[in-house]
Amino acid sequence: MWLQGRRSDRCWKTAHPEDGTMALISRRWYPLAESGDAFLKSAHFRYEQSVETAAPAERIWEVLTGYELLHWVPVWTGLRWGSPPFGVGTVREVTLAGVLTVREQFFRWVEGQRFSFGGLEATLPGLRNVAEDWAIVPTPSGSRLTWTLAIGARPWAVPLIWLSGPIIRGVQRRVLRTLREHVKN
Repeated sequence: MWLQGRRSDRCWKTAHPEDGTMALISRRWYPLAESGDAFLKSAHFRYEQSVETAAPAERIWEVLTGYELLHWVPVWTGLRWGSPPFGVGTVREVTLAGVLTVREQFFRWVEGQRFSFGGLEATLPGLRNVAEDWAIVPTPSGSRLTWTLAIGARPWAVPLIWLSGPIIRGVQRRVLRTLREHVKN
Protein backbone atom coordinates (compact mmCIF):
# COMPACT_ATOMS: atom_id res chain seq x y z
CA MET A 1 0.00 0.00 0.00
CA TRP A 2 1.21 3.51 -0.83
CA LEU A 3 0.19 6.79 0.77
CA GLN A 4 0.13 9.45 -1.93
CA GLY A 5 0.23 13.20 -2.22
CA ARG A 6 0.17 15.23 -5.41
CA ARG A 7 0.19 18.80 -6.58
CA SER A 8 -2.72 20.07 -8.60
CA ASP A 9 -3.21 18.53 -12.04
CA ARG A 10 -1.48 21.45 -13.75
CA CYS A 11 1.88 19.85 -12.87
CA TRP A 12 1.17 16.52 -14.55
CA LYS A 13 1.01 15.56 -18.21
CA THR A 14 0.80 11.77 -18.72
CA ALA A 15 -1.01 9.13 -16.68
CA HIS A 16 0.57 6.05 -15.13
CA PRO A 17 -2.16 3.40 -15.12
CA GLU A 18 -0.41 1.14 -12.60
CA ASP A 19 -0.83 3.59 -9.72
CA GLY A 20 -2.91 6.52 -10.97
CA THR A 21 -0.11 9.09 -10.60
CA MET A 22 0.92 11.36 -13.43
CA ALA A 23 4.21 12.88 -14.56
CA LEU A 24 5.78 14.66 -17.51
CA ILE A 25 7.84 11.65 -18.58
CA SER A 26 7.34 7.92 -18.78
CA ARG A 27 8.49 5.76 -15.93
CA ARG A 28 11.59 3.94 -17.03
CA TRP A 29 13.61 3.17 -13.93
CA TYR A 30 17.43 3.27 -13.88
CA PRO A 31 19.06 1.46 -10.95
CA LEU A 32 21.28 3.46 -8.58
CA ALA A 33 24.31 2.24 -6.64
CA GLU A 34 23.88 1.76 -2.91
CA SER A 35 24.45 4.91 -0.87
CA GLY A 36 24.99 5.23 2.87
CA ASP A 37 26.81 7.38 5.40
CA ALA A 38 30.19 6.99 3.70
CA PHE A 39 28.76 8.32 0.44
CA LEU A 40 27.00 11.19 2.23
CA LYS A 41 30.39 12.32 3.57
CA SER A 42 32.55 11.71 0.51
CA ALA A 43 30.38 12.37 -2.55
CA HIS A 44 31.98 14.50 -5.25
CA PHE A 45 28.78 16.56 -5.43
CA ARG A 46 27.72 17.35 -1.88
CA TYR A 47 25.38 20.16 -0.90
CA GLU A 48 24.59 21.12 2.68
CA GLN A 49 22.30 23.90 3.85
CA SER A 50 20.84 24.76 7.26
CA VAL A 51 18.08 26.97 8.53
CA GLU A 52 17.20 28.24 12.00
CA THR A 53 13.49 28.30 12.78
CA ALA A 54 11.32 29.35 15.72
CA ALA A 55 9.29 26.15 15.34
CA PRO A 56 9.93 23.27 17.72
CA ALA A 57 11.67 20.17 16.38
CA GLU A 58 8.40 18.23 16.60
CA ARG A 59 6.72 20.58 14.12
CA ILE A 60 9.62 20.35 11.66
CA TRP A 61 9.51 16.54 11.89
CA GLU A 62 5.77 16.56 11.22
CA VAL A 63 6.29 18.63 8.07
CA LEU A 64 9.18 16.52 6.77
CA THR A 65 7.38 13.22 7.25
CA GLY A 66 4.05 14.34 5.81
CA TYR A 67 2.74 15.97 2.64
CA GLU A 68 2.78 19.69 3.52
CA LEU A 69 5.91 20.44 1.49
CA LEU A 70 4.02 19.49 -1.68
CA HIS A 71 1.81 22.54 -1.12
CA TRP A 72 4.64 24.97 -0.33
CA VAL A 73 7.56 23.95 -2.51
CA PRO A 74 7.03 24.05 -6.29
CA VAL A 75 9.97 21.74 -7.08
CA TRP A 76 8.37 18.79 -5.23
CA THR A 77 5.50 17.73 -7.46
CA GLY A 78 4.79 14.21 -6.20
CA LEU A 79 5.30 12.06 -3.12
CA ARG A 80 4.38 8.47 -2.29
CA TRP A 81 5.22 6.91 1.07
CA GLY A 82 5.21 3.17 1.74
CA SER A 83 2.83 1.97 4.42
CA PRO A 84 3.40 3.06 8.03
CA PRO A 85 5.02 2.61 10.41
CA PHE A 86 7.82 4.66 8.88
CA GLY A 87 11.39 3.78 9.76
CA VAL A 88 14.54 2.08 8.51
CA GLY A 89 13.64 0.19 5.35
CA THR A 90 10.70 2.42 4.41
CA VAL A 91 10.56 3.17 0.68
CA ARG A 92 9.11 6.33 -0.83
CA GLU A 93 9.02 7.98 -4.24
CA VAL A 94 9.61 11.70 -4.72
CA THR A 95 8.99 13.51 -8.01
CA LEU A 96 10.92 16.70 -8.67
CA ALA A 97 9.61 19.32 -11.10
CA GLY A 98 7.50 16.64 -12.76
CA VAL A 99 10.53 15.25 -14.62
CA LEU A 100 12.59 13.17 -12.18
CA THR A 101 11.25 10.56 -9.80
CA VAL A 102 13.58 8.88 -7.31
CA ARG A 103 12.65 5.78 -5.35
CA GLU A 104 14.37 6.13 -1.96
CA GLN A 105 14.94 3.76 0.94
CA PHE A 106 15.60 4.99 4.46
CA PHE A 107 18.73 3.64 6.14
CA ARG A 108 18.44 5.86 9.24
CA TRP A 109 15.32 6.91 11.12
CA VAL A 110 15.64 8.55 14.52
CA GLU A 111 12.07 9.53 15.30
CA GLY A 112 11.69 13.29 15.69
CA GLN A 113 15.38 14.01 15.02
CA ARG A 114 16.88 12.68 11.84
CA PHE A 115 16.42 10.53 8.78
CA SER A 116 18.69 9.51 5.92
CA PHE A 117 18.02 7.64 2.73
CA GLY A 118 19.70 6.45 -0.42
CA GLY A 119 18.20 6.28 -3.87
CA LEU A 120 17.32 2.85 -5.23
CA GLU A 121 16.25 3.90 -8.74
CA ALA A 122 15.60 7.06 -10.74
CA THR A 123 13.70 7.93 -13.89
CA LEU A 124 16.66 9.76 -15.47
CA PRO A 125 19.79 7.87 -16.55
CA GLY A 126 22.61 10.23 -15.49
CA LEU A 127 22.63 9.50 -11.78
CA ARG A 128 24.94 6.86 -10.29
CA ASN A 129 23.82 7.29 -6.67
CA VAL A 130 21.95 9.74 -4.48
CA ALA A 131 21.63 10.11 -0.72
CA GLU A 132 20.15 12.68 1.63
CA ASP A 133 20.33 13.38 5.34
CA TRP A 134 17.83 15.59 7.20
CA ALA A 135 18.76 16.44 10.80
CA ILE A 136 16.75 18.51 13.28
CA VAL A 137 18.41 19.87 16.40
CA PRO A 138 16.40 21.68 19.10
CA THR A 139 17.72 25.16 19.93
CA PRO A 140 16.77 27.60 22.71
CA SER A 141 14.67 29.56 20.20
CA GLY A 142 13.18 26.64 18.23
CA SER A 143 15.19 24.28 16.04
CA ARG A 144 17.85 24.03 13.38
CA LEU A 145 17.30 21.91 10.28
CA THR A 146 20.27 20.73 8.20
CA TRP A 147 19.75 19.14 4.80
CA THR A 148 22.62 17.33 3.12
CA LEU A 149 22.30 16.11 -0.46
CA ALA A 150 24.95 13.88 -2.05
CA ILE A 151 24.95 13.04 -5.75
CA GLY A 152 27.07 10.66 -7.79
CA ALA A 153 26.85 10.99 -11.56
CA ARG A 154 27.64 8.75 -14.50
CA PRO A 155 30.80 10.04 -16.25
CA TRP A 156 28.87 11.60 -19.13
CA ALA A 157 26.58 13.46 -16.67
CA VAL A 158 29.33 14.92 -14.42
CA PRO A 159 29.48 18.23 -16.36
CA LEU A 160 25.68 18.55 -16.14
CA ILE A 161 25.68 18.05 -12.37
CA TRP A 162 28.63 20.43 -11.98
CA LEU A 163 26.83 23.11 -14.01
CA SER A 164 23.66 22.50 -11.98
CA GLY A 165 25.45 23.11 -8.65
CA PRO A 166 24.33 26.74 -8.24
CA ILE A 167 20.75 25.75 -9.10
CA ILE A 168 20.81 22.84 -6.62
CA ARG A 169 22.14 25.10 -3.85
CA GLY A 170 19.55 27.76 -4.72
CA VAL A 171 16.73 25.21 -4.60
CA GLN A 172 17.95 23.95 -1.21
CA ARG A 173 18.06 27.48 0.20
CA ARG A 174 14.60 28.26 -1.15
CA VAL A 175 13.09 25.04 0.21
CA LEU A 176 14.51 25.71 3.67
CA ARG A 177 13.43 29.38 3.66
CA THR A 178 9.96 28.35 2.53
CA LEU A 179 9.75 25.74 5.28
CA ARG A 180 10.87 28.32 7.88
CA GLU A 181 8.18 30.77 6.73
CA HIS A 182 5.38 28.22 6.71
CA VAL A 183 6.07 26.68 10.10
CA LYS A 184 5.71 30.12 11.69
CA ASN A 185 1.97 29.88 11.11
